[in-house]
Amino acid sequence: MEDDLVEEVLGAINNATIPMGWNDTTIVMIPKVDEPEKVTQFHPISLCNVVYKVISKMLAYRLKSMLPEIISDSQSAFVPGRLITDNILLAYECIHTMKKKKGSKGACAIKLDMHKAYNRVEWVFLEKIMSRLGFDHRWI
Repeated sequence: MEDDLVEEVLGAINNATIPMGWNDTTIVMIPKVDEPEKVTQFHPISLCNVVYKVISKMLAYRLKSMLPEIISDSQSAFVPGRLITDNILLAYECIHTMKKKKGSKGACAIKLDMHKAYNRVEWVFLEKIMSRLGFDHRWI
């Protein structure tokens, strides 16, 4: 069994292909209370194929060391030691400073909908960036 797993993972990595169905996920609802009556009383979990999960964890681990070089210094997430919550503190400090200087001209705050930004990926842009960074075409 262990040898089969190793063989399948290495085959997928070396051939840069994942067989159909490996990344299928089953969503299961686990009850939070004894006799649930509402959807909110369930906790959804995703059950993934073990081989697919091993491959994705392995790739994530390999990419982890490259992320600080790939991700800009101004990006505050996805890099160890950087916290996205730092942005909340920065925004708070900016608004606080603006409130203290009520008579000042030129102060402005803009609220962006980051939810939409994280849900959309420009695939052409991502492919070009990965190519420039030297990723093998199999990964792009």
